Amino acid sequence: MEITEVRIFLKEGQDKKLKAYATLTFDKSFVVRNVKVIEGTKGLFIAMPSRRLKDSCPKCHFKNVVRSKYCNQCGAALPPHVEQKPAMPGENRERQSEHRDIAHPITADFREYIQKKVLTAYEDETGKKPTQTSAPSVSTARVDTMDEDDDIEL
Repeated sequence: MEITEVRIFLKEGQDKKLKAYATLTFDKSFVVRNVKVIEGTKGLFIAMPSRRLKDSCPKCHFKNVVRSKYCNQCGAALPPHVEQKPAMPGENRERQSEHRDIAHPITADFREYIQKKVLTAYEDETGKKPTQTSAPSVSTARVDTMDEDDDIEL
């Protein structure tokens, strides 16, 4: 499987860790949106698209975000969320139980391939190397911006 197109949407705003969103096209036939480019303590990395998990209210069956104390529909108190054991050692329990990946690579090699392609495209868009953590330079190329509130459903 080959990544045939990577589109970068630079993120501007208060969140200094989230640098951009990427849209990947595989074999000119399949698109994955909302891949995030994030600046971590060891440099840039990607995060696959994910969604917040929800639990049903026992009274009205409204879907509320995990760890909500009260139902957003009827106001009833919700039972406390039961922590699940992380699937892999070292995983962040809180993040693991609140979000679930929508799409993700199965092998480490393919994940590295995706990350390399996305960070190379990000470098081309901003004019900086993927391992640098300095502020992005102004790019002369046309850049689309996307707000964090612009959720794109698959």
